[in-house]
Amino acid sequence: MNQKKYLIFILAGFWFLFLGNTIYASQNKQKIYIIPVSGTVEPGMAAYVKRALEEIKNETDAVFVFKMDTFGGRVDSALEIVDTISNVPKGKTIAFVEKRAISAGALIALSSNLLFMKDNTILGDCAPIIQTQEGQKMAGEKIQTVLRAKFRALAKKNNYPVVLAESMVTIDMEVYEVVMDGQKSFMRKKAYDDLTEDEKKKITSKKTIVAKGELLTMDDIEAVDLGFSQKSVNDIEEVLSILGYESTQIITIEESWSETFVRFLQPFLPILMLIGIGAIYTEIKAPGFGIPGIVGITCLGLVFFGQYLVGLADYTELLLLMIGVLLLGVEVFVLPGFGVAGITGLIVIAAGLVLSFQGFVIPDPSFPWEGALLMKNLAQVLGSFMLAFLISLFMIRFVLPRVSKIVKGPYLEATLSNSHVDSTTPLGLKAGDTGIAHTFLRPSGKVMINNKKIDAITQAEFIDRGTPVVIDRVEHNRVIVKLKTS
Repeated sequence: MNQKKYLIFILAGFWFLFLGNTIYASQNKQKIYIIPVSGTVEPGMAAYVKRALEEIKNETDAVFVFKMDTFGGRVDSALEIVDTISNVPKGKTIAFVEKRAISAGALIALSSNLLFMKDNTILGDCAPIIQTQEGQKMAGEKIQTVLRAKFRALAKKNNYPVVLAESMVTIDMEVYEVVMDGQKSFMRKKAYDDLTEDEKKKITSKKTIVAKGELLTMDDIEAVDLGFSQKSVNDIEEVLSILGYESTQIITIEESWSETFVRFLQPFLPILMLIGIGAIYTEIKAPGFGIPGIVGITCLGLVFFGQYLVGLADYTELLLLMIGVLLLGVEVFVLPGFGVAGITGLIVIAAGLVLSFQGFVIPDPSFPWEGALLMKNLAQVLGSFMLAFLISLFMIRFVLPRVSKIVKGPYLEATLSNSHVDSTTPLGLKAGDTGIAHTFLRPSGKVMINNKKIDAITQAEFIDRGTPVVIDRVEHNRVIVKLKTS
């Protein structure tokens, strides 16, 4: 009996020992966080990467893998992502190029401590491009200088070839691979030309890596040979195996619904802004408050909401939007016509829109692209205002007057044509008489003709107060006027 008890105790001990080791092993798996960096580099991506790292900043033993597949995008967003990644403790970040890391994507890839590339992938070509009236062209030296400095800093920090990193930005840079005293190094053409004859005699091999007029762009094999990539691999699991992470817990951090929604909205922001401004202007010119006003506020609200979620728009921009809408409300409901309140409201909304598209108020001279971004945002907002104004005039002139013919009643079927006398007879009015609009005609209002204030109506047009008019015809007790053309 005692032997059975001892056997049971021994088996139970082994069981608890096995269970404890299993729990300990599961609790001590290396956590690997995968953060996809795919698509266009823009504020939505920057907000996503920042939020992802913010959520796991306390995971001191974790490793972060940035899965790259991007052709690049905005410089300011790329630099924001780079700063976010650079704040992660050294040795914890890995860039894995799954398909491509071009332009701003190359800058992001080099911000990681280690770089691995999948077979048949590419990296490089970070030429800063700006949009001009003649089309896209290379940015000026001011922007290139700042980017070169950033590439140098990242290359020094993460042990990438500094000269080659700079050659991803500068198209006029020629780089040689030289072997001197048995040591391989990369050298600018200018530095090579400055060597003495004795130093040049020590060079046993010289090969052009980057020719003048080209930007460094590498496939996965070239990236290994040039000292950027650690190795060409098949997948992330192979990367982890090379680095010795045998027992791992892989966690992929996906975009939240709001980040996905914002990134979806980004290409449509100019269109939403155009529709919003046009609809609000139409609402101001039309009587009452209806569908155009609701559409306008909704579209502009989506623009501000999207920019707010990515961190560009803050309470200041939202306050400007609210003030602008309130001023427009005063114009519609309190003051007649379209005057100071309406114009001020549009200006305030325009200022809020411009600020919501950028992360600064006044451009910093040390970041030249901020000035270019400000001019782009101003052109986009002002262009939207002008185009919206023209579209609204077309809607007011040709579309709205015909809506009542399309939308079914109910309408009064009976007329009162025989129930009154011609009230215009004693006034002596006839077709061709001229005067001015005493009030806004939308389409009805009052006109001054022969020093007499007369109720009048237009046909399919709105006329501002003080505008010369002429009687088109007189029908029973209705005076129908139109714009005086000469």
